Amino acid sequence: MTEFVSEIKTVPYDEEDIYTMLSDLTNLERLKDKIPQHQINEISFDKDSCRFSVNPIGSVRFSIVEREPFKTIKFAADESPLDVTMWIQLKQIQANDTKLKLTVKADLNPFLKPMLSKPLQEGVNKIADVLAEIPYK
Repeated sequence: MTEFVSEIKTVPYDEEDIYTMLSDLTNLERLKDKIPQHQINEISFDKDSCRFSVNPIGSVRFSIVEREPFKTIKFAADESPLDVTMWIQLKQIQANDTKLKLTVKADLNPFLKPMLSKPLQEGVNKIADVLAEIPYK
């Protein structure tokens, strides 16, 4: 498994507010307009999963597999050409000051790794950027 870790982001909200929103994926419906449609499309959400299409990979579905209140949300790709897990970690420093980190592990074969590593790392950082900019209240 190859690991991709985002930069640590500072989010000006309490970890409880962030966790509450991100642990119910229907709350992310309002963020569809922030997602570059030329890269990701056919996006849908329900409480525990999100589905989207990525060119050239195809349809991908992530489901929440574990929730640790106010600390961690873990996801697994249950419909994907690659074995992928992802988790969001939260650590509140003080009131309205929470650190957020996104980690993705992907099972990349040696042929695909050189081609996909850079786009995956950029994607992880972009998702972390978007998560850090969400208004959580």
